[in-house]
Amino acid sequence: MIRSILLVVLLLVVLLLIIFAVLKIKSSQIKDYYDTENGYRRLISAESDEQSRLALFARDIAVINADTRDLSDTLTSEAGFLTKCAGGNALVKKEAMARMNPASTTKIMTALCAIKYGNPEDQVTITEDALITEAGASLAYVEPGQTYTLQQLLYGLLLPSGNDAANAIAIHIGGSIEGFVDLMNKEAADIGASDTHFSNPHGMTAEDHYTTAYDLYLIMNEAVKYKEFTNVCCKDDYNVEYLNPDGTYGSRLWKNTNKYILKDRELPEGLSVLAGKTGTTYAAGHCLVLAVKNEKEDTYIGVILGSDSTGSLYDNMDYIISGVE
Repeated sequence: MIRSILLVVLLLVVLLLIIFAVLKIKSSQIKDYYDTENGYRRLISAESDEQSRLALFARDIAVINADTRDLSDTLTSEAGFLTKCAGGNALVKKEAMARMNPASTTKIMTALCAIKYGNPEDQVTITEDALITEAGASLAYVEPGQTYTLQQLLYGLLLPSGNDAANAIAIHIGGSIEGFVDLMNKEAADIGASDTHFSNPHGMTAEDHYTTAYDLYLIMNEAVKYKEFTNVCCKDDYNVEYLNPDGTYGSRLWKNTNKYILKDRELPEGLSVLAGKTGTTYAAGHCLVLAVKNEKEDTYIGVILGSDSTGSLYDNMDYIISGVE
C-alpha cells in the first residue's frame, strides 16, 4: 500500500516537472545561435507551432562558418558583415554577433513595421508626443497639428532620418510609442533577430536598445522585399507638401543622408544601391546598412557599425563590398 502511494506521488512530481518545463519553453522567445563547427544556424521558436518551426529552419539565411572571411584585423569599424541575400555562407565578418547600439539604422525596422501594418494613404496628424527636444537629434521638422500621409512620413523617416517622423509613425501605427516598440520587438523575434531589442523607434541611445550587425542584415533582408521601402530609400530628395492646422499647405525638402545615393561617394564599379540607411550617435559611432545589386542582379547586404568618422564609414563599406562579383 505504502509502495503504491509513493509511486503515485512520484508520478505526480514527474508530471508537474514536465508541465513546468513546457510552460517555461512556451514563454521563451526565439533562441538563435550558431553551430560554427557544422556551419548552420539553429532557429527554435518555442511560441510557434510545428509548421512555423519548420519554416524557420527552411529559411534561406546566411550563416557564419569557417569559410567566412574574418576582417577583425582589417576593418577600422567596430563591426562589419557582408552576405548575399540568397543565403549560404556569409562572405565577411567582424564582431558580427556582438550587441551594439544601432543609432538610426533602427529606422529600417520602423519603416518595415509601418509598411507591413499601416496604410500609406492614412492621414497622420502630428501630436505633441511626437516632438523630439534632445540636442543633436536628426529631425524631419514635422510640427504638432500638421497632417501628412503615412507614405510621406516614410520619406521623413528614411531620408533626413527624422526622429520626430519615427515617433509620429509609431503613435499612428501602435497607438503609442510604447505599443509600437512592442510591435518592433515582435517583428524582430519573428524574423530571427534574437540579439536585438528596441526601446524606441528612432535609435537615439537608450538603455536596453541594441542589435548586431548580423541582425541588421536580417532586418534589411526582410525590408528589401517591399518596394515601398526600396523606392523611398533610393530617392536623393523628396519635396513634401503637408496640411497646416489653419487649412493652408506648406512644403519642405527632405534630403537623403546616404552619400552613395547622393553620389557624394562612388560605389565600387558594377554595383548599384537597392536600399540603405545611415545612423550616427556619439555612443554608436557612424553606421550604415546597405543593400546593393551587381550587374547580374544579385543582391548583397553590407553592414558597418561603429566607425569613428563619416569618411572611415564609407571606406569600410567600400572595402567589404568591393569583392562582390
